[in-house]
Formats: sequence, C-alpha cells, structure tokens
Amino acid sequence: MTSPTTDAGTSDADLPVADRTAADLPDADRTDADLPIVPHWIDGREHVGPQTATAPVYDPALGQVSKRVALAGPSEIAAAIASARAAFPAWRDLSLTRRQAILFTFRHLLETRKGELAEIITAEHGKVLSDALGEITRGQEVVEFATGLAHHLKGEYSEQVSTGIDVYSLRQPVGVVGVISPFNFPAMVPMWFFPIAIAAGNTVILKPSEKDPSAALWIARLWQEAGLPDGVFTVLNGDKAAVDGLLEHPDVAAVSFVGSTPIARYVYETGTANGKRVQALGGAKNHMLVLPDADLDLVADSAINAGFGSAGERCMAVSVVVAVEPIADELIAKVTERMARLRVGDGRRACDMGPLITEAHRDTVASYIDIAAADGATVVVDGRGTSVDGDASGFWLGPTLLDRVPTTSRAYTEEIFGPVLSIVRVDSCEQGVDLINSGAFGNGTAIFTNDGGAARRFQNEVQVGMIGINVPIPVPAATFSFGGWKDSLFGDTKAHGAEGVRFYTRQKAVTSRWLDPSHGGVDLGFPQN
Repeated sequence: MTSPTTDAGTSDADLPVADRTAADLPDADRTDADLPIVPHWIDGREHVGPQTATAPVYDPALGQVSKRVALAGPSEIAAAIASARAAFPAWRDLSLTRRQAILFTFRHLLETRKGELAEIITAEHGKVLSDALGEITRGQEVVEFATGLAHHLKGEYSEQVSTGIDVYSLRQPVGVVGVISPFNFPAMVPMWFFPIAIAAGNTVILKPSEKDPSAALWIARLWQEAGLPDGVFTVLNGDKAAVDGLLEHPDVAAVSFVGSTPIARYVYETGTANGKRVQALGGAKNHMLVLPDADLDLVADSAINAGFGSAGERCMAVSVVVAVEPIADELIAKVTERMARLRVGDGRRACDMGPLITEAHRDTVASYIDIAAADGATVVVDGRGTSVDGDASGFWLGPTLLDRVPTTSRAYTEEIFGPVLSIVRVDSCEQGVDLINSGAFGNGTAIFTNDGGAARRFQNEVQVGMIGINVPIPVPAATFSFGGWKDSLFGDTKAHGAEGVRFYTRQKAVTSRWLDPSHGGVDLGFPQN
C-alpha cells in the first residue's frame, strides 16, 4: 500500500495521518485503501513506509473497519531501535531535575486532555467512556509515581569500610526497553511501564495492540508536546514480526509484556534466550470467595462491577464466584436482579457495558456458554441476543451468568476474557481456598467476609499475587507492584512500584579510595580490611 501522505491529496496535507478520515477524500466511492492509516512514531515524527502492510482497526460498536494500522517490517523495526539507541546516551545523562520537569509537564497535559484520549479508546476498544477515563486515571497514578523517581534511584553509602575506603552504590538505566501491551487497556497498561522507564533514563519502544493502536500515537504526540527529546519514546505498530524484532535485537536490553499466558511464556522464553531482562504478565482466572457472613448486597454489586466492567475484558476481572453454602441461591437472585438493569450498547451513549473487541473474540467468548451447558452447568442468564442500544452490526454479547459450573469444564479452567460469570458452590472456606490454589493461574482473588480471622487465614494461605479483602478488583496503588503468581507471571519482577524501578535500572557498586601522599606503596598480597 502506498503512503497515505501521498494519496490523501493536498486539501488535508497538514492533517496528521491518523487524523484523516475517509470524508477528507474527494471520491464518493471509498474503499479500504481510502481509510486513514495509523502510523508508527519514530524519531519524533509519524512514519509510514511506501510499501507498508496494514491491518484493519474496527469500531466494535458499529462492527465496521474505521481505519487501518501500519504493520512494521524489518526496515521500520531497525529504524525504531536505531532511533531509541541513538537517543539513549543524552537522555541517560540529562539531570534528574530536567527529566522530572518533563514528566510533570506530561502529567499536566494528560490531566487536562484525558477526555480526548478516552474518546479514542472508546472508538477502537468499545469500552464505555467512563471506563476509558478510569483506565487513564489509574495509569496516571504511575506517571505521578514516576515524577518522584529521584527518591527511588538513591543509592547507599558506607564510609570507611576499610582504612581510607568508602563503598557506595548507584542505580543506572539499562538502555533501550520494549513495552508490548494488550488491547484491553491501550492507555493504562503502557503507563504501568513507560513513565518509570523514561524517568529512570531509559528510552522506550512501545508496541501497542494492532486492534486499538491510536491511543499510543496520541500519547507519543503528548510526550513531544511535553518536551521529551525525539527518540526517547517510540511507537512501533505491528504483529508478531514487531514483537520478535524487539525480543531478538541485541540493542534492546529489556522487554515488558502483558497478554495471554501462552504468549507471555513465549515472550519470556524468547527474550531471555536472547539475553534480555523480561517481565511477562500472563492470563488469569480470578475467583471471589464469599463466606456466609458476607454482606450479600455488597457482594452482588461487586460481582457485577468486577465481572462485567469493560465487558469482562480485564485480566483482573472476576470470572468465578465461589459461594460457601447455604448462600448461593440468595446471591444468584441478587446478581440476576442487578444484571437485568444493565444497559448494553455503544460506549458513547452512556451505557453500562460496551461491545467486545472483535467479532471473532465475541464468538469465542459466546462459545463457552454452550461448553458450560454441555458440561452440566445451568445457564441462569444468557447474554446472547441481549437487547442493545447500538448498531446491530456491533460485536455484542450481554452479561451472562452460569451456575453449578463443573470445575472440570473448560468454561471453568480456561480464561474466557468476556462477560461470563460462573458460580461454583462449596461447603466451606477451606474447600474454597483449595479450589483457588488448585488452578494454573494466580493473578488476583478476593474474599468477602466480616470475619477478620478468616480474612487473615485467606491472605496467608491463598497462592495468588494480588488479594482483595472485601475489594473485588485488588489492583494495587502505583506505589506498590502489580503482578501475579504461577502461570500469571513469567520472570521475577512485577510492574510499577519498587519492582518496576528495579527492573528498569541496574546497580553499580563503587569502591573508592583517595590516596594520602603517605600511602604504603606496592603490596601484592590479597586485599584485607
């Protein structure tokens, strides 16, 4: 495909490539070739090669291709890495004070204009505007953490460890780092990583999901407006070729990834085999354990929010409610009542839940309803055919509730990543904990109870990385670190917080002696204190 900068004519020549719409073109009969192309951002400018391959980007609420995204080939991958590598020395050596000033400016611009970014997210992901604003706000917490990174970069100093000798440590950036982010949070997940990486003195190449890439380009422009030097933040759009390019290139020092468990494992194994630091956050099957003494109205509200927010396309979504009998029937009645009031539709119409990201993903999620039923589960609420406030061609699937789901069913064991909530009944808290611990994943979990002792035992015994006590989605504040256990995390470093700082820096230990003129001369013996 030829470059849109030469095909778009002269009337819109001053528009950024990704801002052009088919309406800007003179032809009444427009084809896919006339759709705007989301470009790369390399060395401080938009980039689309003359023979660039592209992929469709949908508006999920309309079920239509709204634009196309450029897919990086070898030349774009090489150019992106070369730009980031060239920018690294000067950015590394810039004072912390000046780096912080740019971060503060970026934070201010993001705060004042995040409504623009939310609209972009809703148009490409489908989540409702309030949810899009929420993810930006959570990501902004990491930006705010990064503005104070000078405190976390401080080393240690020991004076006179031996006669006339001091030892101290430094934390320095690792170099060029890659961030490979998923479709479900096109703003928040990248912001888990790049603010800390940039504040620490690294240069960043962001590879966003090709399903909703425009948020990354908007962020790149905002960084430039904030005064970030060219090459410090790069956006490389693409598919597996771009991922492999980051994982295999010797000039990329570290890679951060969020996505499904099979791909997380691939990213970790490939990246480490090529000598890189890798943190790869994988999938989840998050359980909410409900004890008989819990406030069932609070539980029902929480199950709705955690199960169906963002159409269930969250790695921290609650997929399974583990009800300790005899409360299951009463809880199901409360959840069902609340589900009936949910409004599904276009995220730009003040609905509660939007569409799924693609038609193929919608169909995959819906197939689990049949799988569960075939395995003996009861379909309490079937989201297929839900009445929606939106275009009939959108990728719709309404909230779905399954009861008595067998723990051997694929509907229980596999990550569904959609608005399907399962109820599993158990006889005791201990049985519930054993059930949670028996799974392959260990991302997030929650317990609802008024018994402090039970909550303390739960947090001690459950084999999960993030735990909520009467909190359904226990995503920690930015000052703490995000990440799971078992097949939910590959590598030994979590995202943001203190672990994020350690991931994007390397420690040096310096042993220093300033000689007195009366030093003792040559001594070939082993150094002693």
